[in-house]
Amino acid sequence: MSTPEPIVPAAPSPAVSGRRGPHRAVLFFAFAFAVIADPVSSVAYAIEAALHALQGDLSRLLPTMSLVVGLVVVVTANYWQLVRRFPKGGGAAAAAGRAFGPSWTFLPIGALVVDFVLTIGISISAAASAVIALAPALAPLRIVFALVLLVVVAGLTWFGHGGRLLFAAMTALFVAVGVTVVVLGFVAPHALGTAPATPHPGAHSAVLAVVLAFPVAMALATGVEAPSTAIAQLGQLDDTARRRFGRGTLALLVIIVGGLTLALTVLAARLHIGLPGHDSTQIADIAHAAAGPGWLYAAFQLTSSLLLLAAASSSFQAGPGLLKALAGTEDRPGVLPAVLGRTNRHHTPYWSVVVYLAAAAVIIVAAAGKEQELVLFYAVAVFVSFLVGLIAMTRFARTERKPLLATVNALAAVAVAFTLAVNLTRGWPVLSMAATVAIAAALYLRWTRAGRPSGIEDVEAEAEAEDD
Repeated sequence: MSTPEPIVPAAPSPAVSGRRGPHRAVLFFAFAFAVIADPVSSVAYAIEAALHALQGDLSRLLPTMSLVVGLVVVVTANYWQLVRRFPKGGGAAAAAGRAFGPSWTFLPIGALVVDFVLTIGISISAAASAVIALAPALAPLRIVFALVLLVVVAGLTWFGHGGRLLFAAMTALFVAVGVTVVVLGFVAPHALGTAPATPHPGAHSAVLAVVLAFPVAMALATGVEAPSTAIAQLGQLDDTARRRFGRGTLALLVIIVGGLTLALTVLAARLHIGLPGHDSTQIADIAHAAAGPGWLYAAFQLTSSLLLLAAASSSFQAGPGLLKALAGTEDRPGVLPAVLGRTNRHHTPYWSVVVYLAAAAVIIVAAAGKEQELVLFYAVAVFVSFLVGLIAMTRFARTERKPLLATVNALAAVAVAFTLAVNLTRGWPVLSMAATVAIAAALYLRWTRAGRPSGIEDVEAEAEAEDD
């Protein structure tokens, strides 16, 4: 099958594609901080997930989260390569399609469909938990409150993609408040917790405990793929500028997510903040110990909740956008029913939004509105996409006779495969893998019955670029 023609971006705008200036800076801020809302928001629950896996052992939390951040850096390095190779967007799906043929595109696509649903569910649940930690009286209404937030966020997608700058502002505001809380916690903490900072007697060896715990916290890596696909939105930029935006966003992601994660982890051990009570979260307890019960603590909880809602909203746009692209265009037959591509005047595929709304509602109710119940499922589907992308980039490097790069990519693929395998051994996360494979298989069969239309490798880029 011939390779489909690449997506052609819109003609560059002189104000943005020409000399660097205020317009370029504002565009980068809006793009970068909106795109990294998902990975930054995962700081709210990933550290606590690791501590649960460590059975509350604070002494091993820093090595665990350091390993998590290290693997995030490794995965990010692969997407750095993907941005260079596919400046018009596409991510792992484009890499798999180019490296192994279009039929391999469906595995990362299936993984992303599942990941978007889980991102919505866990982000909404975590946002509800952040508010409940601030107002415990809402605890008996946790599920209802989470479902109300879900419907509100889904409803906001009716108005399309106009909230990018708002999402960016939410991310930047949370980072600013978070840094303030961290600094205060190190310089003049309000109180200390009661959790011991020594190893639990009779626990696993330190190395084994960390190795078994870190895959659970790899929820921190979700969203790392977003810059490599979201650059398709930047049709007013040329390829060189899109590469700079994509790579700049990846660098910012690593600095902010890695820095906040490690700082909060050290602060948890320093202030003896262990596993939270029933109606709180660990990150809320850290902020409370660092800043006290005043306005800064309230600001931290509210900004983290808003950031989590922004992350859910981002997936409510990207997920239905992907289904819309799979429903086909005038130039390419679809592999999904055309109804999923129907849009309103804001270009929102409303029936696709309903699909994600229903799926997210089911998992929120199943998890009783508690994000920690969903974390185990989270770092499974997206790691399938990571693994496929890394294997594809390894093949590209070998074909281009770049042995060092091929070795690095192969080792990264092994690390990602190990993380995936450990999470699958926990039992229930197998459901995420089963859903990923089932969706990929169903899409492949529909694509085959549609006559294997060309261009499926670029469906992720289409999903981001269409009507933007």
